Amino acid sequence: MKLLWDSALGLLIVTGGLLGMTLPFGKLATAAGVPAMVWAFVISLGAGGVLLLALLLRGERIRLTAHKLRYFFVTAAVSYAFPNLLMFSAIPHLGAGYTGIMFTLSPVITLVFSILLGVRRPNLLGVVGIAVGFIGAVMVALTRGEAGQPADYFWVAIGLLIPVSLAAGNIYRTVDWPEGTGPIELAVGSHLASATLPLVGILTLFGWQALAPLGGVPLVVAGQVASASAMFAFFFRLQAVGGPVYLSQIGYVAAAVGLFAGTIFLGEHYQLLTWLGAAIITAGVFITTKAQSQPSMKMQSQAA
Repeated sequence: MKLLWDSALGLLIVTGGLLGMTLPFGKLATAAGVPAMVWAFVISLGAGGVLLLALLLRGERIRLTAHKLRYFFVTAAVSYAFPNLLMFSAIPHLGAGYTGIMFTLSPVITLVFSILLGVRRPNLLGVVGIAVGFIGAVMVALTRGEAGQPADYFWVAIGLLIPVSLAAGNIYRTVDWPEGTGPIELAVGSHLASATLPLVGILTLFGWQALAPLGGVPLVVAGQVASASAMFAFFFRLQAVGGPVYLSQIGYVAAAVGLFAGTIFLGEHYQLLTWLGAAIITAGVFITTKAQSQPSMKMQSQAA
């Protein structure tokens, strides 16, 4: 366990795999009539509650400061509540596998944000990776979901907002990480904060009766809470070990899980162009990852 806790690659595979399970769980829940906002609430409350219990059993406490409160609620909104709402709203229209492909764009968009915000300057390889990823994204977007069931472009746009929100969260969590705070404490605080956001929306728009469909899928709820709790414990550790761009690659693993789970277990079918676009996006991800180990254009010109 300690070896995994210190391994960026191991954390990436485990975290991405657990994230990918959210896609088929989400499709099963929404198909049973659970509103997207309610499912987002279940994930955050379940993960936050389980991790809080683990934290207390270890004899630790959350020591609130103004900085931590800001971090909890900004992270909650940008990294969890908003992308989860988008994801579970889009899955019934796009399919679990197609929606999962959107996660693969997160590394490319994270790099774009890093460049725009001055976190990292671009180099030629990074620009090439962004361009390749964009081409793959256009190809995937044109297929508009499952084969023979093209979704409205509105839902494709909603799906494309998922990696934008995730990328913004990747940058924010690194830039504003509270000094001296452990990953479990941040996971607990962020998810409990995240649970409050959809809860307000649920009570305002639907009332408590919106929670009733959860009674029809108890095993799906249990599976989702278990996988989400484990995933977010590893998620913040991966953030600390690997950094924001490396962390964003969990989308590649999650997309693979979502695509194969959707195809094998949920009966989804996708066009060849969708698979080809996903492969091109993956190539773009590997190129942008390689770019992280190379100097920026400015540094290269100075060296020359």
